[in-house]
Amino acid sequence: MNFDTIWYWLIAIVIGVLCAFIGYALGKRKRDVIDSSKAIKALEDENKKLKADLEACNKRISETPRAKMERSSLTAATHEFPFDATAAKAVFGKRIKQDDLKIVEGIGPKIEGLFHNFGIKTWKALSEVTVNKCQEVLNSGGKRYRIHDPSSWPMQARMAHEGKWKELMRWQDEHKSGKF
Repeated sequence: MNFDTIWYWLIAIVIGVLCAFIGYALGKRKRDVIDSSKAIKALEDENKKLKADLEACNKRISETPRAKMERSSLTAATHEFPFDATAAKAVFGKRIKQDDLKIVEGIGPKIEGLFHNFGIKTWKALSEVTVNKCQEVLNSGGKRYRIHDPSSWPMQARMAHEGKWKELMRWQDEHKSGKF
C-alpha cells in the first residue's frame, strides 16, 4: 500500500465517524412532544357515547316483536294483490285457480308436485325463492327434471301473484318455453 491510499482511507474513516457523531447528537437533541392526550380522551368519550347510542337502538329493535311484524306484512301482502279470477280468465281464455303453479310457463303437474313437496305452494312463495332453489327442487325429481330451465319462474310467479295477467301473457308469448 502506498502513502496516498492510507490518507484516503483515513479521511473516509474520519468523515464516517464525524457523520455518525453528528447524527447521534441530532437524534439525542430534545424534540417538541405534541401532547394529544386531550384529543385522544375526547375521541374515546365520543366513541363511548356512540356505542351507548348503538346499544340503545339495538335494544329498541330487539324489543319489537318480529312475529307481529311478519303477520302484519303477510296480511298487507294478501290484501295488496287480491286474486281476480275473471281478469285472469279474460286474458288466458281459461279458468285460472288461485296459486296454480302450472300457470308459469315450464311448470307442469309433476313439477308442481315437486314444488309442493318443498312447501312452495303459492305464486308468492315461488316468487320469493331463488333460481338455485328452483333448480334444487328440479334436481330432487331426478335426471328427467334437470333439463328444465327455471330462470324465469320466480319472475312469472311474481307477475301472477300481483295480478299482472296481460304482462305475464305477453312475456310468455315473447319467450319460447319460458326461457330468457
